[in-house]
Amino acid sequence: MDAIIWENDSLRLLDQTKLPRSIEYIECNDYRTVAEAIKRLAVRGAPAIGAAAAYGLVVGARQIEAADRKTFLEKLEAIAGELGATRPTAVNLRWALDRMMMRLTTAPEQDVQELRRIMLDEAHAIYNEDVQSNRKMGEFGQELLPDGARVLTHCNAGALATAGYGTALGVIRAAHEKGKQISVYADETRPLLQGARLTAWEMVQEGIPVTLITDNMAGYLMAKKMVDCVIVGADRITANGDVANKIGTYGVAVLAKYHNIPFYVAAPLSTIDMGLSSGEEIPIEERDPREVTHHAGQAMAPDGVQVWNPAFDVTPNHLVTAIITEMGIVYPPYIENLAKICGYKK
Repeated sequence: MDAIIWENDSLRLLDQTKLPRSIEYIECNDYRTVAEAIKRLAVRGAPAIGAAAAYGLVVGARQIEAADRKTFLEKLEAIAGELGATRPTAVNLRWALDRMMMRLTTAPEQDVQELRRIMLDEAHAIYNEDVQSNRKMGEFGQELLPDGARVLTHCNAGALATAGYGTALGVIRAAHEKGKQISVYADETRPLLQGARLTAWEMVQEGIPVTLITDNMAGYLMAKKMVDCVIVGADRITANGDVANKIGTYGVAVLAKYHNIPFYVAAPLSTIDMGLSSGEEIPIEERDPREVTHHAGQAMAPDGVQVWNPAFDVTPNHLVTAIITEMGIVYPPYIENLAKICGYKK
């Protein structure tokens, strides 16, 4: 199932809030529709929102009335600012928008229509590169999974969270395609149940054995020696290897460490933020309390209760066994090896 579709010169986004009960697409005829879809998690997952924002900028460019390059770029920068403000934690969002703007500012063309064409080409490139990088990640990562491996994953880092194929689930898919007998345990992932609604759905669609558990079952599952490794995605990885991912990931990592279970993170290089030295610097998005107090419109908690609802947590690098990228598998010391694989020089 494609989360992002550019077809007949228009953008459609799969409304993932409706899955798995119904498959509905949002027609995005203006950039604010794209921004709202990102903000309310109709499209979600760091790579996916990066690609969606790139196409959203293309849609926004078509709304701009400007005859000259300077005015066009100024108005486009404001649109990029609105799109970039929708979700602060996932670095791919800002990365994709910055890449789109950089491509335009370095282009010699003065004609606004030509600039719009360049933008669409760049958005297509971001989308296609993500699919390719996911497949490369899968090829590298599947080497870590022995035949018969039982894999625990948290949240959804599959095709729905990317341009296609997936990061953490891409590793599982690749192992399955190699003929390995892989099975999956999917945390339900409160409060919005991305594991129950999305990860389990993807695995069922592909015929990969999957068992759904509630988040608070993970520790007992490990104690019963029913898990061989954990694989998760990431929304941002800092220079020292600290990992921001869906809330609850940190707890799973602590449990994995205690039970001597490998904890792997699968993410493209675009998720690595070499500008931040540690996870303490990552901005953590806090979301609507109703996500915790309500489900499917029904109240599950008393009126007036106070709620804390961070969307992400940070897993410190010492809990991460390895980081799987499209350029290979990175092991500690991350401060050195991430810089090396990213080609980063201080």
